[in-house]
Amino acid sequence: MPLYSFEGRAPTVDPGAFVAPTATLVGDVHVEAGASVWFNAVLRADFAPIIVREGANVQDCSVLHAPPGIPVDVGPGATVAHGCVVHGVHIGQQAVLANHCTVLDGAVIGARSLIAAHSLVVGGTKIPDEVVVTGSPAKVRGPIAGTGAQIWVDSNPAAYQDLARRYMSGLEPVD
Repeated sequence: MPLYSFEGRAPTVDPGAFVAPTATLVGDVHVEAGASVWFNAVLRADFAPIIVREGANVQDCSVLHAPPGIPVDVGPGATVAHGCVVHGVHIGQQAVLANHCTVLDGAVIGARSLIAAHSLVVGGTKIPDEVVVTGSPAKVRGPIAGTGAQIWVDSNPAAYQDLARRYMSGLEPVD
């Protein structure tokens, strides 16, 4: 896996985490136990830290960057799905950013909330816990309880933790 030190700050990856061999981690990046960072994701922490907490997953082709003074914190069991752009954001426990979301500087995503695919969460937005959010700009549409989105919030952490374990033992390069 490509890990790069920048100005004396180097990524740390817990031995119980999965980082795909094509993911790129630069600078002050921390990946905790049971977390996963998938193929072609880029986590660049040259201005401020990026923390991928226990059991969280950052999926293929997502880009996480921490601008000056605004760390990125991906909460325990949270999901950053395929192709997201996350720039200086706090993501709450078991929240889901669906495919191709853009979430900008200083936004806070509440625990167990789901940001729908292709949504734009503008900088400084505070999303409460356990809601569904859609649109560009993103707006709260209502509680997550009883919606189809709740299935993703409930099932995705365990599914990706299991998949990461399978990849840790089953991924082999082909000559």
